[in-house]
Amino acid sequence: MAKALFGHVGGAPDRRLVDEVTQLRAKVRALEFEVVRLRAENDRLAAAAAETDHLIRLAEPAMA
Repeated sequence: MAKALFGHVGGAPDRRLVDEVTQLRAKVRALEFEVVRLRAENDRLAAAAAETDHLIRLAEPAMA
């Protein structure tokens, strides 16, 4: 894979390509962090919705 990123064997890697790969890796890290944050928020919201749903069921009159 490194050959694909840095070109064929031999010669020094292109500085622009190295910079782009560095930037892309930083973006990937930021996006991975965002995924973790959004999953945690989703779990929190799902738990709150389940609690609200439970409370609504308790408030409904019982059918006899």
